[in-house]
Amino acid sequence: MNNNISLNYDDILKLIPHRYPFLMIDKVENLEVNKKAVGIKMVSINEEYFKGHFPEYPVMPGVLIVEAMAQTAACLISYSNKDYQGKKVVFLTGVNEAKFKKPILPGNVVYLEVSFLNSRKNFFKFSGKAIVKNQVMAIANFSAMLTV
Repeated sequence: MNNNISLNYDDILKLIPHRYPFLMIDKVENLEVNKKAVGIKMVSINEEYFKGHFPEYPVMPGVLIVEAMAQTAACLISYSNKDYQGKKVVFLTGVNEAKFKKPILPGNVVYLEVSFLNSRKNFFKFSGKAIVKNQVMAIANFSAMLTV
């Protein structure tokens, strides 16, 4: 199995329903079917949330970091299971043990390492890390469910 599967922006749009301004990932690399993937988020000062979070010290909100991890996981699920594409939606159902170690700032390139932990029926569990310049910025375990 090819361990170096990459998805560009157009590929992502075919796999998950998120769109601007709420699509939080720009690319997916190193996707291993049913195992793991790395989402890439290029953080720009032009993103709407920076107008209020915080104007004098703009930082990417923690909930959006976790959302970017979850979108990476949704791409992993959808790509790994062709029957889900265009038919199923992956919903975030829980977040556990989230820790935000350092702020993510405009200009950062964030690597969102997501690993599949286990599943039962349409319910999936993952672990994720947000990394900037080889430093872990945030970690979380989270769950998702297939619907529709």
